[in-house]
Amino acid sequence: MDIFQIIILAVIQGLTEFLPISSSAHLILLPQLTGWEDQGVAFDVAVHVGSLIAVLMYFRADLKPLLFSWFKSLTTFQLSSESRLVWGVGLGTIPAGLVGLSIAAFDLDTYLRSALIIAVTTIVFGLLLGWADMRGKKERDEYSLTWKDIFIIGLAQALALIPGTSRSGITITAALFLGLNRKAAARFSFLLAIPIIILAGSVASLSLIGTSIDWLALGLAVVFSMISAYLCIHAFISLLDRIGMLPFVVYRLGLGLILLIWVM
Repeated sequence: MDIFQIIILAVIQGLTEFLPISSSAHLILLPQLTGWEDQGVAFDVAVHVGSLIAVLMYFRADLKPLLFSWFKSLTTFQLSSESRLVWGVGLGTIPAGLVGLSIAAFDLDTYLRSALIIAVTTIVFGLLLGWADMRGKKERDEYSLTWKDIFIIGLAQALALIPGTSRSGITITAALFLGLNRKAAARFSFLLAIPIIILAGSVASLSLIGTSIDWLALGLAVVFSMISAYLCIHAFISLLDRIGMLPFVVYRLGLGLILLIWVM
């Protein structure tokens, strides 16, 4: 890949990782539509590292007391609202982790990365997001989640392994249906992103052992995805209550229809 392609793909991944529009769909489709070569596993790992750094930087003030309370719970065996939330993030990660391992074991990823599947999931889960935003009560914050609520959101996150679903989109959808307000749904979704990105990146990195790596390209990918992801998170959280989910629903419907026309 040349520098232009690296920057474009890294910025797109950073922008779409935390918006409810599916980063995997964009990273799969863009090379197909433009004729660019597939960016490869190393690039995917790099851009996800950039996204991980961005979310850790943005929530650094929130993460410190959460982790302190979690470590304290290991010695006191008592749960505060903060430590409970951290344990909840861990519980919510289990379904996606198990499904991800199953997909890798049976090599199902190849069959899921089709434009038709992405088109259908983009439309279906976009409509579901819009419905959740309209029907959800929006009365709760993330600290009010029960273990059952967290498990439901975790199961929803597992669906995001199907390209086009959107990890942030499906987890926000589930949280809205459970009555969380928009910002709480987004914050919990972003916290869930931390362990799942670490797990996915670690598994993918194993396949890079013994291969030659273009460290300059990967460095650029990390930097540009980090910057775009950080700015995206900030804008999304700031504007969420004003714009709601409608712009993202409309975007998903438009993208899905264009893809359907393209594959037919």
